[in-house]
Amino acid sequence: MIRLNDIRQVYFLGIGGIGMSALARYFKHAGCLVSGYDRTESELTRQLQVEGIAIHYDDRPEWLSSHLQDKGVLVVYTPAVPAELGERVWLEQQKFSMLKRSEVLGLICNELRCCAVAGTHGKTSVSTMLAHLLHQSSLGCTAFLGGISKNYQSNLLLHATSSWAVAEADEFDRSFLRLFPELAVITSMDSDHLDIYGTQDAIVQSFHDFVAQIKPDGALIYKKGLAVDQSRNGKIRYFSYALKEQADFYAENIQLVNEAYHFDLVYSEGRMENMELNYPGLMNVENAVAACALAILAGVVEDELKVALADYHGVKRRFDIQYRDEQYVLIDDYAHHPEELKATITSVRDMFPGRKLTGIFQPHLYSRTRDFATDFAAQLDRLDEVILLDIYPAREQPIPGVSSRVIFDQLKSDAKQLVGKEKLPEIVKQLEPGVLLMMGAGDIATMVEPIRNSLQEITHV
Repeated sequence: MIRLNDIRQVYFLGIGGIGMSALARYFKHAGCLVSGYDRTESELTRQLQVEGIAIHYDDRPEWLSSHLQDKGVLVVYTPAVPAELGERVWLEQQKFSMLKRSEVLGLICNELRCCAVAGTHGKTSVSTMLAHLLHQSSLGCTAFLGGISKNYQSNLLLHATSSWAVAEADEFDRSFLRLFPELAVITSMDSDHLDIYGTQDAIVQSFHDFVAQIKPDGALIYKKGLAVDQSRNGKIRYFSYALKEQADFYAENIQLVNEAYHFDLVYSEGRMENMELNYPGLMNVENAVAACALAILAGVVEDELKVALADYHGVKRRFDIQYRDEQYVLIDDYAHHPEELKATITSVRDMFPGRKLTGIFQPHLYSRTRDFATDFAAQLDRLDEVILLDIYPAREQPIPGVSSRVIFDQLKSDAKQLVGKEKLPEIVKQLEPGVLLMMGAGDIATMVEPIRNSLQEITHV
């Protein structure tokens, strides 16, 4: 049994992942010697190095033998790291203590009063908002986030005395079953990760297993309409939430004023009037309802909640406005599931009515493209123009017959292109004025700066 207090050195296999890097920062702050390997350098790994964490990008088993201590070493790995990686093989042969990222997150959070945010999409937005609401209140919190908070420029929040923790409860690889929260949210239970689960029923079953792990006298907040089996845990309270539809928590009188949303938060104890959210996207009002609901159950009072929500700046790559002038708006978003595309496109239409909307989409994973090609095409057809990129494979090997063309061929729109991402800066220069929406969970974010530069060239000619 690994005890956190006994750990003196932590080595990460795949340290550049958003969840892994938060843990690396946590252990660094705790005084441990932290280092790691990743396949590719990124803005995030460079920042970790600035913070004093040693990282290398080539497979070096021989390096480990001279840098890892004999005692108090924990190795943290992600399932995305291949089993045949030389460093992983060597560490297993040497019988180091090795845990998955999700196991380590569970070790930390289960010692605290954990607020866990689950769902096939919406986790990062809700958890980051919730973390901000708690952190700015008298309760405080430690938080492990799946994105970079714009308020704190980090995916880790620390609080020396708070008993509360916020964590994303990731359904991939059934990771969320390592958490035993006091309070939890389920935002969605859509079909996804079918390479892991096989069927939609298996996904729903896994979420029910998660509900069963909420601690007695705790609570679950779930989006109204989800088929949550309340019989799985009879020792907790259940609350529904919705955007506008009547539920245990919902919003009324939603108004968009100077691109800020104002609304009343209605719940069983009463009403909080004139809540203000200065972050774009109607979907984020729904996320705010969920985050506020959990914060209220945790004990955040109305005055604290109102001030913190109005000061929420959002998450990088979640409805992230990167450029704006009189002709063009550039938005970068992490959307990579059909339901996420639907929510993002709907929010853009709501915020910029009448503007031409061009979408650049990079499919993420061969398996997800295979499973949802028709749904992707249906959502992309809601755009005025579609620019489709090649699949970002991430952890996967190619699947015969699966490419971005299986989506492209199902698009009904004639205003469509299938291109390599390196061509985007020149293609963008030919676009008519309007809103340009970049969507995807792969490396499409690396094109934000070149595209922004192209738009600036157009408008400054």
